[in-house]
Amino acid sequence: MGGGCRLGEAAPFTVMVMMEGCTIALTIMAKTAMSRGMSPFVFVVYTNALGTLLLLPYSFFLHRERAEQPLFTLPLFLRFFFLGFTGIALSQNLAFLGLSYSSPIVVCVMGLLTPAFSFILSLVLRKSKVEWRRSSFQFKVIGTLVTVMGAISVVIYKGPYIRPSSSSQELQHSKHQLFVFYSAPDNWILGCILLAASFFCVSLWNIIQLDTIKHYPQVMKIASFYSLAGTIQCAIFSLIVERNLNAWRFKLNMELLLIVITAIFGSVVRSSVQISFTRMKGPFYAPLFQPFRVFWATFFGVSFFVNGLHYGSVIGAVISGAGYYTVTWGRMREDEGQEESVKSSDEKIPLLQEDSEV
Repeated sequence: MGGGCRLGEAAPFTVMVMMEGCTIALTIMAKTAMSRGMSPFVFVVYTNALGTLLLLPYSFFLHRERAEQPLFTLPLFLRFFFLGFTGIALSQNLAFLGLSYSSPIVVCVMGLLTPAFSFILSLVLRKSKVEWRRSSFQFKVIGTLVTVMGAISVVIYKGPYIRPSSSSQELQHSKHQLFVFYSAPDNWILGCILLAASFFCVSLWNIIQLDTIKHYPQVMKIASFYSLAGTIQCAIFSLIVERNLNAWRFKLNMELLLIVITAIFGSVVRSSVQISFTRMKGPFYAPLFQPFRVFWATFFGVSFFVNGLHYGSVIGAVISGAGYYTVTWGRMREDEGQEESVKSSDEKIPLLQEDSEV
């Protein structure tokens, strides 16, 4: 009996850790492909377009939840528009650009700011009350400050190399410098700011989607329609920015395979796994594994891909990770106090996006 319980706990843990590893591996592979000439704007459009084509039939045929509210209404269309705008069009393009000036581990560190941004936005938008006497509120304030301190330390202190990139000199003279894995000193701060802005958009997206689920608690259908809206927005933007028609042509190579795998993994596999574990373990289970991306980004970046690793980035990641878990602990304490007032567990299941594939 005890062995079965241990296996029941170990299996979801192992799956979630591996899912984070796959996410980072695909992210780094995508950026590596872009360093060889693949347009990041085209990649975003094609990945989201294929993901939408997979999500639409998947959400309607395999997720047949009962709908209390009609799907095709103007308020929901507006929500889909803003979900696609914040969760795909803005966040993914900012993330791609920010990564070009920084490194994978910095992307992970800035991603840990998401719950802190969400907490700040909830206060600004008056969705949460200022309750200094509550321990949950104190945890969230302390965690937010610690996470921000970790992010700032990454911005202002790079420190010496733990392991320098073996081909950093070649990359600095590369023709496609904008999309190559190296840390350009002059643009390091700009890259960090762009990444922070990307995950601020993700936090704003979180607030919009949680409120959307309250009105229409069909997670996969909402995901498919906001994915469609975001794809259209990205396509319009990318057609303006990327005018080279050759960049839009399909080629039967590893880049096309990467697009297909990324779309399938992000739109169906990871979303289904995270939603299943959220229903099984609660709304905070899946987010607890996000700091594991720091480990995977370091492991993949140093072992297999062109990427230097700084002491400052690792120190900042550790600080931000501690702050991330502190904010999450505060949210869990608050959720326990409000558990009796929750009407439906479906309201607590977050929509799952690609996190900009970063």
